[in-house]
Amino acid sequence: MRLDKYLKVSRLIKRRTVANEACDAGRIKVNDKVAKASYDVKVGDIIEIGFGDKSVKVEVLKTQETVKKEEASEMYKNA
Repeated sequence: MRLDKYLKVSRLIKRRTVANEACDAGRIKVNDKVAKASYDVKVGDIIEIGFGDKSVKVEVLKTQETVKKEEASEMYKNA
């Protein structure tokens, strides 16, 4: 699954276009490397998102094309 789509489906970022822009700006790292929106997310990847002065670090537990809002947090765990 593409990184920008994973961020949207898991609801770490609300919109796919915003996720795409964050990737282009270099604010998203996967396994300590700056990642493009087209990066292929796999189970076990560590995603770090920079929001201004804050940072969110999560580990990918599963990738699904569609997820209910209540189940979105089950796709990752805080690393």
